[in-house]
Amino acid sequence: MAPRQQLHDLLKTFGAAEVYFQAPSQDKMVFPCIMYNLDDEFAAYADNTPYSRISKYQVTVIDRNPDSQIRGKIADLPMSSFQRFFVVDGLNHTVYNLYF
Repeated sequence: MAPRQQLHDLLKTFGAAEVYFQAPSQDKMVFPCIMYNLDDEFAAYADNTPYSRISKYQVTVIDRNPDSQIRGKIADLPMSSFQRFFVVDGLNHTVYNLYF
């Protein structure tokens, strides 16, 4: 199984109504949800050849509840770091960087 699919399956266990990699338009989203996208990729090289790669994802929890339990589950993942928090149209967005 591809690492992105493994991440998707893991995020689905955190209690969100939906998990989106390619999110639909805002009016079709179901809340609370987790939205994530590929943000960067790190490669380690030896002899000009990559021998190790790790992907960086931007993971956003969108919930009406500012104290969402989903946030803590993502924050507890290894290689996860808080990025920012903002509110749009009464929906709380908590953004994390996650290497997976």
